[in-house]
Amino acid sequence: MQTKHLCLKLLASLCLLASTAFAHAEVKLTDAWVRASNPGQSVGAAYLTLTSPQDVTLVYIETERAESVEMHSMTMQNGVMKMRSMEALPVPAGKPIKLAPGGLHLMLFELPTPFKAGEQVKFRLCFKDKQGNITDQFVTMPVKAAP
Repeated sequence: MQTKHLCLKLLASLCLLASTAFAHAEVKLTDAWVRASNPGQSVGAAYLTLTSPQDVTLVYIETERAESVEMHSMTMQNGVMKMRSMEALPVPAGKPIKLAPGGLHLMLFELPTPFKAGEQVKFRLCFKDKQGNITDQFVTMPVKAAP
């Protein structure tokens, strides 16, 4: 009987150790919102702040409300605003990365219907850590009129 209890304790300890070895620290997602769009508008934008306790990279985003989602940066060059698509967005440990109008943002393409203020839009964000592990996080963003 002693041996059985010892084996169960050992097994429980191993399971706990294995679960913590594969645990991931979630990225904190705050200030999330989607810009309301006009009828007939086929593109939209979403914004949020990402804060991670460890170095991760945002590698993919999707929502059922758009055919595709891309990460974009905006910069001013010689008085001209330039927007560029990004394959990935690094999120350094402890450093908030703010996606906001006029800077980094999510572009939503081929909207089947416009985003209306008051609606909620669910997104899946995929993060990759330094070991190459991918984790998914979900966030529901309210639709708001532009500030």
